[in-house]
Amino acid sequence: MQLHPKVTHSKSRERRSISKMNGLSKDSVSFVEIDESGESQRIDNFLFKHLKGVPKSHVYRILRGEVRVNKKRIDQTYRLKLGDLLRIPPIRVAEKHEIEQTHIPAVEFPIIYEDDALVAVNKPAGVAVHGGSGVSFGVIEQMRRARPQAKFLELVHRLDRETSGVLLLAKKRSALTAMHEIMREGNSDKRYFALVLGEWKNVRQHVKLPLHKYDTPQGEKRVTVREDGQASHTVFALQKNWPPQKNLPAFSLLEAQLKTGRTHQIRVHLAHLGFPIAGDDKYGDFASNKALAKQGLKRMFLHAYSIAFAHPLTGEPMRLVAPLAQDLERFIAKLDELRAEERSVQD
Repeated sequence: MQLHPKVTHSKSRERRSISKMNGLSKDSVSFVEIDESGESQRIDNFLFKHLKGVPKSHVYRILRGEVRVNKKRIDQTYRLKLGDLLRIPPIRVAEKHEIEQTHIPAVEFPIIYEDDALVAVNKPAGVAVHGGSGVSFGVIEQMRRARPQAKFLELVHRLDRETSGVLLLAKKRSALTAMHEIMREGNSDKRYFALVLGEWKNVRQHVKLPLHKYDTPQGEKRVTVREDGQASHTVFALQKNWPPQKNLPAFSLLEAQLKTGRTHQIRVHLAHLGFPIAGDDKYGDFASNKALAKQGLKRMFLHAYSIAFAHPLTGEPMRLVAPLAQDLERFIAKLDELRAEERSVQD
C-alpha cells in the first residue's frame, strides 16, 4: 500500500517518496509534499513510521538540525499540514540485505461494510490486528498489501488477537480522527458475545471495577482489578444458560456492552467475578480449557459482534454486525444438543 505522500520533482535535487527511502543514498536529499495520508500527524511520528531502519535517536537528531518544513525549522511536536513541503536530509538506512525481510501475505478479510471513508471486516480469531510483540504482521499490514493502490488505511480501534468480530479501519485521515473523537467521547456502542463458565443469574448487571496493567516476569502484558487502577465499566446482559451436563460445567452466554475501553476489560471483569470466559488462555480456567478443546472449543469464546456510531463524515447512524464465527456456532449447537438429549432421557 502507498502510504507515502505525493512527491514533487526538481532538476537540481533528487526527490523521492518516503516509501522508497530504504534505498536512499548517503548524499541525496528528499523533498516530500504532504497529502491527506500525512496531514495532522506529528512530524516525529510521521518520520518514525516511514523511515524504516532508522533509530529514533537519529530521527530526533535530524529533527533538531536538518529537517525543514516549507524551508523553516520546526520541532518534534509540529503537526504536518496539507501541502507542506518536507525536506529530509541524507540518511543512512539499512539496506534490504541488512534487515530481515518478512513476507506479508495480501489478505482481504471478510468485508462487513465499506465506503469511501471506512471499511469494517470480520476479523478471525488468532490473527493480530497489527505487527509487534513477537508478531511480524497483522490485519492492517495484510490489508495494505492487498490494496496497494490505497493511499491511506489505518486501524480505528483494536481487538485482542484471540477475539473475533467487527474491526473498523479508516480510509481517510479525516475519518480516523473523527472516529477517535467519537470513541473518546463515548459516542460509540461496542457489544460482544462471551460464553462464560458458571450459571449467571442477573438478567442485566453493571460491573464497575478499576483495572491495573502490569508486566509479568516473562514480559507479557496482564491486567488485574486493583483499587488504584483505571475506572472501567461493562454492562452484561444474560442471553442463555446451560446447566452442567456430561462432564461439562454450567455455561452462560452473555452480551457485554463496553462503557469504557480498557485492555482486556471484559475478560478481567468476568474472571474477577468468578465467571471466566470459556477458552481464555490468560485469565480463564486452564483445566476446563483443556476439556473444552476436546469438545471442539479450541479458542476463547469472545466475539465482537456489533458496533454502532454516527458516520464520521455524514453523521448517518450506523450499526455494523459480524456474524458469530462458525466454530463458536458449532459449540453453541453442541451445548443445545447435549441439553436436548439430557431432557429426553429425563422424560
